[in-house]
Amino acid sequence: MSIHNENIRRVTTQRLMEMKKRGEKISMLTAYDYTMGNIVDNAGIDIILVGDSASNVMCGHTTTLPITLDQMIFLAKSVVRGVKRALVVVDMPFGSYQGNSKEALASAIRIMKETHCDCLKLEGGEEIIESVKRILSAGIPVMGHLGLMPQSINKYGSYTVRAQKEAEAEKLMRDAHLLEEAGCSGIVLEKIPAKLAKQVASELTIPVIGIGAGNGVDGQVLVLHDMIGLTQDFSPRFLRRYANLQEIMNEAIEHYVADVKSGDFPSDMEQY
Repeated sequence: MSIHNENIRRVTTQRLMEMKKRGEKISMLTAYDYTMGNIVDNAGIDIILVGDSASNVMCGHTTTLPITLDQMIFLAKSVVRGVKRALVVVDMPFGSYQGNSKEALASAIRIMKETHCDCLKLEGGEEIIESVKRILSAGIPVMGHLGLMPQSINKYGSYTVRAQKEAEAEKLMRDAHLLEEAGCSGIVLEKIPAKLAKQVASELTIPVIGIGAGNGVDGQVLVLHDMIGLTQDFSPRFLRRYANLQEIMNEAIEHYVADVKSGDFPSDMEQY
């Protein structure tokens, strides 16, 4: 049953801050098209992430690196059209902000103007801080992303838990404070020890959203296709499947094929 109605206030970055202050957990899921965006929004989600994970679940790539700025804009425009309440965050894709803060701003402005989204998400800390600051200087909200950063997978070499060693944990903490001081509206922490994630959330005044980062943070995010069981070949410890839509869809499609083959569909009542 939908909990959406026209009297529910639109979620903003300021409302997320208010939620953190009063200890209300923040819910976040991905969406990549109009229909899914509308369904997720009507279900009462706080944040919808148009993630570069679309590279995997929508385009079939093995990493997030191949998806382009034009593709992310196309997907985000579709999602935004279906959303009335949730805050819509869009991932800036690989190559659109690293190394050149002027190019980063140009990319950010394109996304905001063409999609009408609410916020952008960038991976990294000190290495991209100039891009973050330049985007923020244009009045564009930014959400950070630390820990396991999929756009840097070729540097890591694997998707193992990050920041387990003291040096990397200390850097993550410094980067988190750096992003907050720059003016970020929140941070996503991916696949890091729960104890470290809890410490980050307790030290920052901005919301901290976790994915594989334990329950001591201010909210949680999952990839929608994983959470509802449309994908089955990805089963990390942090993933909880709330449905098995792949099985339901397979049964429905097999039934349809059988009905077409037998001539049962369409029936007399389904013809003009």
